[in-house]
Amino acid sequence: MDYEYVPLRLPSNVDRFTANAQLTIQAEYGGWELARVRLYADGTRQVMLRRRVTNDTMPGLST
Repeated sequence: MDYEYVPLRLPSNVDRFTANAQLTIQAEYGGWELARVRLYADGTRQVMLRRRVTNDTMPGLST
């Protein structure tokens, strides 16, 4: 399966619950899923989101 990835950097002033809400919105409306989270010593988080790459074509059309 092929995935596309998008990195997000969350600053240290974003608490865990706010980060959870932001990621939930991305997952629900953008089709993203959580691939990896890194927490750095300065409190910032690097989040990697991924979603499946689809080649949806309309029925009756050839590519």
